[in-house]
Amino acid sequence: MKTIFTLSLLALLGTCATPKYTQRIKTLKNSIVVADSALIAQYSNTITKEELKSHLYTFASGEFEGRKVGEKGQKLAANFLKNYYQTEHIPTPFGANNYYQIVPNHYLSDDLNDSENVLAYIEGKEKPEEVIIISAHLDHLGLSDNGDIYYGADDDGSGNVAIMEMAQAFKLAAKNGHQPKRSILFLHLTAEEIGQLGAEFYTKYPVFELHNTIANLNIDMIGRIDDLHQNNKNYLYLIGSDRLSLELHYLSEKINNTFFNINLDYRYNKENDVNHYYERSDHYKFANKGIPVIFYFNGVHADYHKPSDTPDKIDYAMLEKRTKLIFATAWQIANQNTKLKVDSDNQLLK
Repeated sequence: MKTIFTLSLLALLGTCATPKYTQRIKTLKNSIVVADSALIAQYSNTITKEELKSHLYTFASGEFEGRKVGEKGQKLAANFLKNYYQTEHIPTPFGANNYYQIVPNHYLSDDLNDSENVLAYIEGKEKPEEVIIISAHLDHLGLSDNGDIYYGADDDGSGNVAIMEMAQAFKLAAKNGHQPKRSILFLHLTAEEIGQLGAEFYTKYPVFELHNTIANLNIDMIGRIDDLHQNNKNYLYLIGSDRLSLELHYLSEKINNTFFNINLDYRYNKENDVNHYYERSDHYKFANKGIPVIFYFNGVHADYHKPSDTPDKIDYAMLEKRTKLIFATAWQIANQNTKLKVDSDNQLLK
């Protein structure tokens, strides 16, 4: 009901919104001050299409056999992520070298093996208890009945390699004395393709208390161009940004307008969206717990859920730019002076 109320008010904006409400929106937008713009620019530029491509050609390779939940290829993908974080000296919240949150087969299905979420972590310097989660799902569809590999380069290899590059950028900043004020959890989730069960498991058994989880930035397919944007590739669909926190929505737009000028397309954020994309990826499990979310998405294409979703079809320049946008948004949430507010806290809608 609260979500419907928020979006109903947004629908009024610019048509019959009251002056009082319009002024409150203006005040909110003006209150968002970009944190450390020079640093955002500096460290976002460490994210490169060359490194994204190198990671993705491994993550979406035949060796990982389509990354089906609980199978050999998915576990190889999880190990690939773990090894990356160890090599980059990015720690795990579990301590030692345990990067896995085990999701037992009885939680998934009796006919599946245990699986694992992969977690890496950079602790905040001033407010370590407050956590921003950046997530993507590491699983895909495995092998077809005739043995074809579902490579899943866009779905969701693109999201995983984006997180890897962002984690590296945040780590480099911390090494150079620019540790974020708040903590950041890099969360690679299993079992999205069979019902977002890895995300559901995390929210049921959270590593960090959910009431201190202030946002989830979820990435599911950001490496391709859909049919609607063939003539203007500089776009990205954002879904859910205004549903629980108008501050998150306007913060996201502020970051984009300041640094990137990507065409942020909200058409799939409508409550009557026939595709129901808001409910179809891992962020939905966090939103159901009252955590503000943004779902980043490039739309479906002819290779969606087919063996032909291969890394050679990725637009690496756009993948780089989109990754930088998400990194900069996370930086802002982590480093601004005030904690991101949900609408019930900021009195905006009262």
